[in-house]
Amino acid sequence: MTRDLKILTGTSNPRLAQAICEHLGCQLTPCIAKTFSDGEIRIEIGDNVRGDDVFVIQPTCAPVNFNLMQLCLMLDALKRASAGRVTAVVPYYGYARQDRKVVPRAPISAKLVADFLTTAGMDRMITIDLHAGQIQGFFNVPVDNLYAAPVILDYLRQLDGEAILVSPDAGGVERARAYAKRLGTGLAIIDKRRDEPNKAKAMNVIGDVKGKSAIILDDMIDTAGTICAGADVLLEQGAKEVMACATHPVLSGPAIQRLNESSLSQVIVTNTIPLGEKIEECPKLKEMSVAGLLAKAIHNIHTESSVSVLFV
Repeated sequence: MTRDLKILTGTSNPRLAQAICEHLGCQLTPCIAKTFSDGEIRIEIGDNVRGDDVFVIQPTCAPVNFNLMQLCLMLDALKRASAGRVTAVVPYYGYARQDRKVVPRAPISAKLVADFLTTAGMDRMITIDLHAGQIQGFFNVPVDNLYAAPVILDYLRQLDGEAILVSPDAGGVERARAYAKRLGTGLAIIDKRRDEPNKAKAMNVIGDVKGKSAIILDDMIDTAGTICAGADVLLEQGAKEVMACATHPVLSGPAIQRLNESSLSQVIVTNTIPLGEKIEECPKLKEMSVAGLLAKAIHNIHTESSVSVLFV
């Protein structure tokens, strides 16, 4: 017996969920997601899901704890409604940066969140560009960690002039190398020193960026301190212009102000996290949609087809 496909969404990114449904040619399954006066979350699935193949679209972006709790309650509701299989589609996985103990007596928050979701009733997860790939090992269910590369590369291929991909730190070299290989460009690395969380200082550039269009590539932009400092260093080293690309536009704190005042010409991001008014506040931001990518993954999982074809 074939399971029916059902798509649900929480309140964190309903526009992305609607775009995914348009790609799949289906409608969102109704779901009540409201808040009581004391802050408690109320969830009610508005349609029969017994035995169905259900996908819940809910990035755990700001407000992180609220969206995470809402997702857990939706998963629990689906489990108790006897859904056949429940897949959490979490384009942006919050708490991913806390994936190990960097100081004594600290939690491994990324692992705890994985336990939350699994306990709540998740059978599988789809996400995009995990901050650290090994987070997949925190789950005892299948995790499809997709890459936003195809979406961003489509835009970068349209650029004129000689370009060079730049990793903002040593940890992002593998990602930048993969982009550089597909674009047929060179690779540079920024030697960065970080004194405390959310504060970074770029020091040196490894590689020749003189006269080239430098493209800083990262998985996310949070307070934008890293890429703004990196842009200044690249221009000092002779880069013709500097632009930035990132999958997740967290853009917290002074990020928008920093981007507006920075020497970056463009900032390419995806809609894993809704930009809202930020897209108007920062003219440098250009949003690319991952709806098609997620729709293909959902379709392939639902039809028991290969998901690995999306990694080519």
